[in-house]
Amino acid sequence: MIESTDIVLHIHRLSAGYGTLTVLQNIDLTVHRGDMIGIIGPNGAGKSTLLKTIRGFLPIRQGVVELCGTPIGKLRAGTFAQQAAYLKQHDGLLPGYTVRDVVATGRYPHLHWWQQEGENDRRIVDACMQYTGVMQVADRDMLTLSGGQQQRVLLAKILAQQTPLLFLDEPTAGLDVFYQEEILRLCRVLCTRGKTVILVVHELALAARFCTKLILLGAGMTAAIGKPAEVLTEENLSAVYGMPIAVRQNSTTGHLDIYSAPSSASGRDALLDVIIGKTGGADHE
Repeated sequence: MIESTDIVLHIHRLSAGYGTLTVLQNIDLTVHRGDMIGIIGPNGAGKSTLLKTIRGFLPIRQGVVELCGTPIGKLRAGTFAQQAAYLKQHDGLLPGYTVRDVVATGRYPHLHWWQQEGENDRRIVDACMQYTGVMQVADRDMLTLSGGQQQRVLLAKILAQQTPLLFLDEPTAGLDVFYQEEILRLCRVLCTRGKTVILVVHELALAARFCTKLILLGAGMTAAIGKPAEVLTEENLSAVYGMPIAVRQNSTTGHLDIYSAPSSASGRDALLDVIIGKTGGADHE
């Protein structure tokens, strides 16, 4: 049992998956208060599986996951919801619900089934909408908003839950770069005030800028873990993504530029000739 009050989440030799399929094996991770942990890796590496498992939505096959020193299997659903909020990858939105309605659902874990929102709940909801910049659309139907606005509303919803730990599954998916930066910047500020954020992120350069620690998954296992500069190396990324990856520090911004390096075109030129119709023979009529 982990005793330190600074440790929010402890994962030891975790294995998890779906049905008979094992997706993750022997994952170790210790998360401290104020950390912003980015889970990165290629598609199919097990990023969302890891997040769902440590939130308790998928069963643990082997290993231990402790939330504030308590194994998550021993936590009641209501207690878990007061400790950790979860923003899923594709949060289904239904017509007829205003922004305020959606954000207010974040208060449910703090209310008994027979209770209605009180003045303090409404004050918290308003503060969360103001913080994420959606107060001006509080009375609009969620489905009338842009993708970026919807993501900020959903972030306001989990902030209204007032949990010390936030799980975010690809919160920037489908957003333009400005909204991506805005969401991650808001999360980073929250961490400086004592919140802890664990998120799945595909944008490696943004992960390098805003996360305090990264865990790089490859083939269901930990390929690297540590500070962004320690994890985001050409060797680590090339091995996990299966292609040459270049990592450079931008001389103007100081940020990391990460991109796929040119690879040998062996065999591809001939394929392109076929694809675009230049096969070297007569065209079919």
